[in-house]
Amino acid sequence: MIFTTRMKHVITFVLDQDSDKVTKELINLGLLHFIKVTDIKAKWNNRVADVIPEISRTRIEELKKRIESFLNVIGKTPLFEKSPDIEKFVPIDLDKTEKVMDDISDKIQAFRERQKHLQQEILKLQDIRRQVDLFSDIREGIKAHSTYSFLTIQTGSVLTSKTEDLSEALKKLPSVILKFQEEESRTNLLVITMKKDDSQVNKILETYGWLDIEINTNMVDVKGDVVTDLEAKCATLEKEQKEIDNKARSVISDQSGLLMDLWENCKLNELYFRVRSYFSKTSRTILFSGWLPATKHKIFEQSVQRVTDGRCYLEWSSPVEIEKLKTPNASIPVEIKTLKVLSPFKMLVENYAIPEYGSIDPSPFVAVAYLIMFGLMFGDIGQGMVLILAGIGGALLYKKKSSNLFNLSLLIIWCGLSAILFGVLFGSFFGMPLIKAVWFDYHSVILGHSNSTGFVKDVYGILIITIYFGIVVITVGLILNWINLIAKRRWFKLIMDKGGLLGGWIYIAGVYVAWYFSMHGFKELPDTTILFFGLGLPALLFFLKAPIEFFIHRKNDPSLKFTPMVPVDFIMEWFVEMIEIAGGYLSNTLSFMRVAGLGIAHTSLMIAFFEIAKLTGPVGGIFILILGNALVIFLEGLSSGIQSLRLNYYEFFSKYFTGTGKAYSPISLRS
Repeated sequence: MIFTTRMKHVITFVLDQDSDKVTKELINLGLLHFIKVTDIKAKWNNRVADVIPEISRTRIEELKKRIESFLNVIGKTPLFEKSPDIEKFVPIDLDKTEKVMDDISDKIQAFRERQKHLQQEILKLQDIRRQVDLFSDIREGIKAHSTYSFLTIQTGSVLTSKTEDLSEALKKLPSVILKFQEEESRTNLLVITMKKDDSQVNKILETYGWLDIEINTNMVDVKGDVVTDLEAKCATLEKEQKEIDNKARSVISDQSGLLMDLWENCKLNELYFRVRSYFSKTSRTILFSGWLPATKHKIFEQSVQRVTDGRCYLEWSSPVEIEKLKTPNASIPVEIKTLKVLSPFKMLVENYAIPEYGSIDPSPFVAVAYLIMFGLMFGDIGQGMVLILAGIGGALLYKKKSSNLFNLSLLIIWCGLSAILFGVLFGSFFGMPLIKAVWFDYHSVILGHSNSTGFVKDVYGILIITIYFGIVVITVGLILNWINLIAKRRWFKLIMDKGGLLGGWIYIAGVYVAWYFSMHGFKELPDTTILFFGLGLPALLFFLKAPIEFFIHRKNDPSLKFTPMVPVDFIMEWFVEMIEIAGGYLSNTLSFMRVAGLGIAHTSLMIAFFEIAKLTGPVGGIFILILGNALVIFLEGLSSGIQSLRLNYYEFFSKYFTGTGKAYSPISLRS
């Protein structure tokens, strides 16, 4: 379809006794983009009341997110393991489910607290290590301990029989304890602790009969032993951390089946009560409304009649009828249906904005323009193959994980195909002119010794190609705009707008005048008759735009007065619009020269890497070429992709795209 999907609006009446079955059927169908009945017909506001959900949707959503956070810990993505079935829906017992979640949280909380404590100990030991590294010799630290701000380094002795007990007691604090000398029944020790723990350390030392000793010349440097001891302690704590983490994971893993069941039921309940939040009611009936594709309305009607045994009434309306009600909250949703192979370009369109309902689907036009732009900037067979391989890898990796990243991978594959096609046209393979160019040899043109007898003989020829391409893109944009305006029956804008027929008239005439001027050595313009009918007449007709708009507005608003300043406003509006048309179309067209600029930069970079490779040996040259191709593929590929997108968004879309649409978003098990 060239246009967005045609939609229909429905208001459905069912008996209250059938509302549960209808709700489940609506979720199964997944067709209705809901809107409140009261948003359609305000006169019903006093006749109907909202259906109050039996269960808080907010609590369900919070609970679902809580379950997801647990499953993410064990690397499990919460999804329906089988085809979702609304018949499995069971009204959720929030209190009971939250109790299950609290029990799991309590089981792993102790593990998390221990992990937190261990992490604090590791950080303290790492801090000691950093401070110790400041000393070239630990003996310097012992001498300076009285003035040192972070560590306390002490030497002393205890009874040999109490050494192990002292070591065990100090394990409770970040510390290092080393033996450096034994004398009869006592052992000399080096103790390093955090200065902030001095009071606790001194009590422990006093308990085990610590006696300070002075440093002596016989003491060897023990910095290496200190570092080794610190590293060993950190490794032990980190190992314990991992063991605790595995225990916490095992608690969740053991409950993963239960968690998945709870998640599925939460999801079904979330959808169920989300649908019911759009319901309104009278004393005995339930009302709901929404939009769906016109081609699906028979399926929808038959399904509702089936589950209610015919106890229903459906009121269908066309978009035109709903628009006449002028209810902004009931705006028509937009569905873009395009071929799956074009899904990356649909993503680019929706990333910019949702097109207006009833307008042309830009996806196929964006696909053609984007790929031609990319190919002109990044034409190389070998580098295109690399892009294809990268795109295939990304598609396989993200197929079930992320639709956006999957579509981005498909876009990279498309770009790779475009690069290969234009690489054949330019005769380029990994920056080397290994094959005969079908169109022109980009390398020879850049180096200035092209033997081409065609249109492109130098860099200026490449620039002219991109200008012609820009003229085609802008002209296509104007034609698409005219089609959109005709479809919307906006006749005034079709004629009297810078993107309408008069604006297109001036643009095409301006292109002809510029071409004629350049073909005659920039010394001669077309004759005055052509200039008048091409540029002068449409410019004069544009002067009628402001007066016509004024009198149309005055007809709708009689309070609008014609004052002496109104003609001045007409002149100023006309003058500004002429400047906008001339300057806007000129800048839009010349903007496409960036395509040539990046294409020239791409080839020039490869030429530069080959010249650098020649200055090195065979091994170095191969390394330079591999590195050069990698950099060009990444940097130039990224730049070409961004610039292609920019030209589509700002030069192409600005001619015909109205991004005021609202995406079609039905509530469905598959959403």
